[in-house]
Amino acid sequence: MNKKNENNIRSGFVGIIGAPNAGKSTLLNQVLGQKISITSKKPQTTRDRILGIVNSPSSQIIFIDTPGIHKSTTLLNKRIVDQAMLALEDVDVILFMVDVANRNYSAEKLIISQLKKIPKIVVLSLNKIDLVKKSEVFNLVEELKKLHDFKAIIPVSAKKGIQVKNILEEVEKSLPTGPRLFPEETFTDVSEKFMVKEIIREKVFRLTGMEIPYSSAVTVDSFEVEKKLIVIHASIHVIRDSQKGIIIGKKGSMLSKIGAKARKDIEQMTGQRVLLKLFVKVTKNWVSNARMLNEFGY
Repeated sequence: MNKKNENNIRSGFVGIIGAPNAGKSTLLNQVLGQKISITSKKPQTTRDRILGIVNSPSSQIIFIDTPGIHKSTTLLNKRIVDQAMLALEDVDVILFMVDVANRNYSAEKLIISQLKKIPKIVVLSLNKIDLVKKSEVFNLVEELKKLHDFKAIIPVSAKKGIQVKNILEEVEKSLPTGPRLFPEETFTDVSEKFMVKEIIREKVFRLTGMEIPYSSAVTVDSFEVEKKLIVIHASIHVIRDSQKGIIIGKKGSMLSKIGAKARKDIEQMTGQRVLLKLFVKVTKNWVSNARMLNEFGY
C-alpha cells in the first residue's frame, strides 16, 4: 500500500463501555481473533484499560476495553469506574454494549446520563441476542432509541460472532480520516508481563467462589526469559487468612489447578515452555488502601 493511500484510511480510538459482564472483553477478543482481555461469567472481571487494534486495508480501529461501570463501594471500585469514564474523553467513537439477556438498569441509566454530557458518536450494541427471542430484541431497540441519539443500533452475539462484522463496518465509517497510529502488525499495547498477571487473575475468577475474585489481586514478581524456558514468580494477594486457605486448597490442590491452567495459556501466548511458581499472600484491606492500590497498578 502506498503512502498516499495510507494517509487516506480511517483510524481512531473506540471506547467500549457497558455494565459489568455485558460482553465487552468477549467482543474485543472476537474482533482481534485472539485473546488479550480476560473473561469470566462473574461481573467486574476487567479492572484495567485494555487496548486492542484491528487493522484492515481501509482502517485501523483502536479499541479500548474499559472496566464495567457499576455502583462504587470500595476505593478499588471507585478507581475502576473513574478509569472507565475517563477513557470516554479521549476516544473518537463510543461503543455502548447492553446485555439483552440480563439487563442492568441502574448501570444503563448511569451510562446514558454520562453520554448526554459527552459530544461523541455513540454506537449501541445489543449483545447476547442468541439468548433471547427476536421480538424482545426488537422491543429493546424501540425502547433504547428513545433514550439517546445513537449513530446505529446493532444486535450481536459477541461470543458466537453474530453480526460482529457489522459493528466493525459501522465504527469504521464513524472514524476520522488519517494515517495508522500504530504499526500495522501491532494488535495490543499491553506487555507479556501484564498478560501473565491477567491470565492468572482470570483463573482465580473462574475457579474460585464469588467472594474470592473481588478480594484478590495478582502481581508478577519476576519474569525471566532463558534460552528455552520462561521462569515466572507471581503472587496472588487476598485480604483474609481464610481466603488464602481457599486459594491454596486441600494439600495445595486449588493453587496447583490455577497454576496448571494459567501455565497452559501463558505457554500458548508466548510459544515457549513456562515454569510458573505461584505464592499466596494476605495483604489486608488492599482494596481500600491507596498505597497498595498504587503498588498493584490500580
